[in-house]
Amino acid sequence: MAESSQRPRRTALYLRASTAKKTAGGEDYAQRPEIQEERLRRLCEQRGWQVIGVYSDRASGRRDQRPGLDQLMAEARRGAFDVVAVTSFDRFARSVRHLVLALDEFRELGIDFVSLREAVDTSTPLGKATFTIIAAMAELESALIAERTRAGLEYARRHGTRSGRPIGRQPRLVDRIKALELRAQGYSYREIARLLNIPLGTLHGALRRFRSQNHAQQEPANVLENCDRLSGGAGV
Repeated sequence: MAESSQRPRRTALYLRASTAKKTAGGEDYAQRPEIQEERLRRLCEQRGWQVIGVYSDRASGRRDQRPGLDQLMAEARRGAFDVVAVTSFDRFARSVRHLVLALDEFRELGIDFVSLREAVDTSTPLGKATFTIIAAMAELESALIAERTRAGLEYARRHGTRSGRPIGRQPRLVDRIKALELRAQGYSYREIARLLNIPLGTLHGALRRFRSQNHAQQEPANVLENCDRLSGGAGV
């Protein structure tokens, strides 16, 4: 966008600090909103831009809801300013995808974007080229994620599930021989379940399956035939 000869370009500043910590130097110091604002106002003064709004948040960059950023985007859609200026990409965007989507929306609205650290200014040919590269990398990342997702789903389908995980609960391991030994010693089903640390219904099911596979070790038929009814009782 060309510089206007009639009025200075209206500029919005966005500031974000991800921590309340304020040290005398280093990155934590650079995160302080007042330091960010000072640097951005200096840029606007050098370029003859008019600061018409300052939007700020103190929150993690990963948070989906940031009141200051939400307000900035709403004002942008109303055409309140011509430029958005930030000290760095990570102060503004949650991710590369978020950055690309926001810059693409600014482009459609006729709003330029300036980031001090990355020296990106979409009002210049170099800045536009940089944005094109960022957008291409984001598209590549999205394509790789989609490819990995498709590969995972195909693997899951070949193994009989949608997600690749076993359907239902993992079966409990039951020491059926130990359970039968305890039963032979006179323990009730409820007592056996407590000793083996398994649910009573699981014990009955395991013994039922064991009996069907090992007829030689059957208990009295009337006991196993009533296992389902016994699941609510105290056993023998």
